[in-house]
Amino acid sequence: MAQERTGVATLKGNPITLVGPELKVGDKAPDFKVNKNLTEQASLADYAGKIKLISVVPSLDTGVCDAQTRRFNEEAAKLGDNVVVLTISVDLPFAQSRWCGAAGIDKVVTLSDYKDRNFGQSYGVLIKEIQLLMRSIFVIDANDTIQYVEYLGEMTEHPNYENAVAAVQKLI
Repeated sequence: MAQERTGVATLKGNPITLVGPELKVGDKAPDFKVNKNLTEQASLADYAGKIKLISVVPSLDTGVCDAQTRRFNEEAAKLGDNVVVLTISVDLPFAQSRWCGAAGIDKVVTLSDYKDRNFGQSYGVLIKEIQLLMRSIFVIDANDTIQYVEYLGEMTEHPNYENAVAAVQKLI
């Protein structure tokens, strides 16, 4: 059974349980399997040699997630070709694609953890009670070592965009 962490996060002030480890700066980034579309998977290895900013959102169809993904799409355009910005949620791949098209998102890669919540459990962001992913940010260097982590304490709050971008810029 996966490790569970209680008392570290809330949804609108109500405590939630996160499943998986709490990752820290200096940890080797765990591999993961997520979906690019309904049949094609992606893993950490697909982005080998790149700096990875992973923006984790509960659902693109909510206000904060929408704003977070739009903000990182803008930032991605300035970070260069050696950086990939991944947005991971449990939204179905075709819902992610529809949302990106409607929102004009073209720099962020959206990936879905809908099948088995592998990313959520590996990165300690799976919310046990509702099976969504807790808002969080991970910056992983080209050697797959975690250089920045932000687990939000309250799901409805925004991450610290400036700190996440600064962590990426230090690696460029």
